[in-house]
Amino acid sequence: MSDLNSAIGAETPIISVKPVVLAAPERGDDLRVRVSAPVSGSGLPIVVFSHGFGGSLDKYAPLADFWAAHGFVVLQPTHLDSRTLAVTPDDPRFPEIWRLRISDLTRILDDLDTLLAAVPGLAQRADSTRVAVAGHSWGAQTVSTLLGARVLDPSGIPGEDFADKRVTAGVLLSLTGTGESLTPFAAENFPFMNPEFSGLTTPALMVTGDHDQSLLSTRGPDWFTDAYSMSPGVQYLLTLFGGEHSLGGIVGYSHTETTDESPERVALIQRVTTAYLRTALAVDEGSFEAVAVELDQDADSVGRLDAK
Repeated sequence: MSDLNSAIGAETPIISVKPVVLAAPERGDDLRVRVSAPVSGSGLPIVVFSHGFGGSLDKYAPLADFWAAHGFVVLQPTHLDSRTLAVTPDDPRFPEIWRLRISDLTRILDDLDTLLAAVPGLAQRADSTRVAVAGHSWGAQTVSTLLGARVLDPSGIPGEDFADKRVTAGVLLSLTGTGESLTPFAAENFPFMNPEFSGLTTPALMVTGDHDQSLLSTRGPDWFTDAYSMSPGVQYLLTLFGGEHSLGGIVGYSHTETTDESPERVALIQRVTTAYLRTALAVDEGSFEAVAVELDQDADSVGRLDAK
């Protein structure tokens, strides 16, 4: 690629504060959030990131740090399914964790002032009118509801609408597909994995790996592209060649979840998602197009970008 800074801007040093604690008495555990941002710059858009199953605010540094270094305030909650909290299936909250995950994100949006105040001067440099949500795996399903996706009940009727008008864009990494393709075990134990995508109208970018074979699905890696084909909002699909569920290492290079470690895949995700967020959140209207052209002209690329 040519000038790496031309489309997504130069990296700047970042500052990160954790945990910033939001009181959540009805949740059983207060909500802990990491706040990361560049040390300079103003009018900074906000990205709320939802981790995958078992994760925490300490994971996904390859994405969170990169986005912060390129001009975004990144907010990372620790959901109740985190291994750091050890909420077991015997816990009465366990069946509702998927809903509590969604409420974690809306609580963050409700309490932006508190979170931004944790970093001196950040409240004056951030732009709380420009907000995106991003997530990986279960986190992608969680944020998809704020973009308009809904969960079907056992009768096939869409449940509560969690769409949030404060969110104007999304990044969906390894988002699972429709419930009709779940294995019998998954359908019985994870009934919330039954999405309906027609209401997902907020603009979004999806990222998937063409070798992501889920044990929860009866289908192959194409299961992870359902929202692209079924929703009006998911306008772009980045497919990583040889990518498995951790997409080359976005969780972190030292984690056992990364079965397909590839700095090249991670670098491509960093670049494409950053460009998408810069354009979707009105930082640079030409950023995403410039990176898309670079990718299309790169015969050695480890991924492909499709649009509809």
